[in-house]
Amino acid sequence: MTRYIFITGGVVSSLGKGLMAASLAALLQARGFRVRIRKFDPYLNVDPGTMSPYQHGEVYVTDDGAETDLDLGHYERFTGVSARQSDNVTQGRVYQTIIQRERRGDYLGATVQVIPHVTDEIKAFATADTEDLDFVLCEIGGTVGDIESLPFMEAIRQLHNDLDRGQSIFVHVTLVPYIAAAGELKTKPTQRSVRDLTSLGIQPDILLCRCEHPLPDSERKKIALFCNVRPEAVIPALDASSIYAVPHQYHAEGLDEEVLRAFGISDAPAPKMDRWDDIMDRRQNPEGEVTIGVVGKYVGLLDAYKSLYEALNHGGLANRVKVNVKWIDAELFEKGDDIVASLEPMHGILVPGGFGVRGSEGKIESVKFARERNVPFFGICLGMQMACIEGARNTAGIADASTTEFGETSEPVVGLITEWMSKEGLQQRTAETDLGGTMRLGAYPAKLTGNSVVAGIYGSNDISERHRHRYEVNASYREPLEKGGLIFSGMSPDGTLPEIVERPDHPWFVGVQFHPELKSKPFDPHPLFASFIEAAVKQSRLV
Repeated sequence: MTRYIFITGGVVSSLGKGLMAASLAALLQARGFRVRIRKFDPYLNVDPGTMSPYQHGEVYVTDDGAETDLDLGHYERFTGVSARQSDNVTQGRVYQTIIQRERRGDYLGATVQVIPHVTDEIKAFATADTEDLDFVLCEIGGTVGDIESLPFMEAIRQLHNDLDRGQSIFVHVTLVPYIAAAGELKTKPTQRSVRDLTSLGIQPDILLCRCEHPLPDSERKKIALFCNVRPEAVIPALDASSIYAVPHQYHAEGLDEEVLRAFGISDAPAPKMDRWDDIMDRRQNPEGEVTIGVVGKYVGLLDAYKSLYEALNHGGLANRVKVNVKWIDAELFEKGDDIVASLEPMHGILVPGGFGVRGSEGKIESVKFARERNVPFFGICLGMQMACIEGARNTAGIADASTTEFGETSEPVVGLITEWMSKEGLQQRTAETDLGGTMRLGAYPAKLTGNSVVAGIYGSNDISERHRHRYEVNASYREPLEKGGLIFSGMSPDGTLPEIVERPDHPWFVGVQFHPELKSKPFDPHPLFASFIEAAVKQSRLV
């Protein structure tokens, strides 16, 4: 029997429901249960693919080509379970599906309404493809009281009644703020949030209380009394030293035990925490440290590069070193900032993905600095494209090299991809195609050159990585670029699309068209990030 855990949030946003869901799933998984996590997003965008990273953080891409919420990255990193398109649904997608059906006449003339049509669609999403699972965790985005989330709240209320008794529970994540002037933790916001939730017909079984100070037993009992739960079901969640410390912390506070108790499960084995013990040992006892300069466009918001930041730390775990990430606005180099002063202290330079012309020349100058100074360089997606343009301009003699993404150019080293093969067959795009969901998305295979640096890193000539981009390096420029020392060491299986470039004569210089950070996990660091940080460690010993 598949059991469902519905996770809601109250008082304020950004309490960490996604991290809580990922940690709870990891604890259940450590006990031998099969888990999957799903995210309901109340906004009206069909997916986050067209949203600015400053609006909603990074867009996380699944193997099957879905552009999803960044919380799915937490889910994968903590459980190792590959997310699917069916694991993230927005209100926009729900309404799009319903309206398409209405236009086809599928509802046979019925009046289409929020109840039952919208709620039925949400319930169908929650329960699809769950037969082989022990637990499905469903996180509801937003905050209780938001008008946008009401259809989702109603749907999980209905689903709780539709399922057998003991087959679903509600976990509510809330805030217990500390008022410094009074020197007290205040439980009233939690009480009001639970009151709002119960007014929607949902009685939480467990409360996870985010707080900056320890929650005294007296306050736990007070919350339990006013919120109609057992005192043991009021779980304090203090800030952790690392997100990877959270599973241990929640286990110590009894979260997984209380969840199993709510389901009436008394014979579950104790969790095997070896994986998390090793991660925390490596994190808390590093044998050195390196500094990586990330020269990007969205450096004002860490969540814009969430998976990248975590993958760099995973590379540090693999090498047992602490990774200090220095976020550098590429645009500043175009405004006169001293690139040498900014980049010389770095043990490695990474230029990540992005869209648009802003900061592009600063990224190209960063590539040049790394190439000329023999500093380990990692270019991802747009970063690889900037490496190719830099190589074309400065080592291949193509002074006007550029990309059509930034406007018309006589030397389109990078251009709009108009067609490619996918699992679904030939995909075709034009400059006029809608932006949403029209890039090369998801997992695609690549063939690596046998004696290349990257083949040695992967330990294989055949790889599969996740993509999210609209422009590609023009393979017709391969010959002059390779004469300039930039080798095309990875190509699509048909040999038409460049996937990886490298400079064999450089200590470590790799550019990839895909996003390897999306597949990195703390217990299974991506080989490219592990190798990049290893090169940075060697660089740190030279300076």
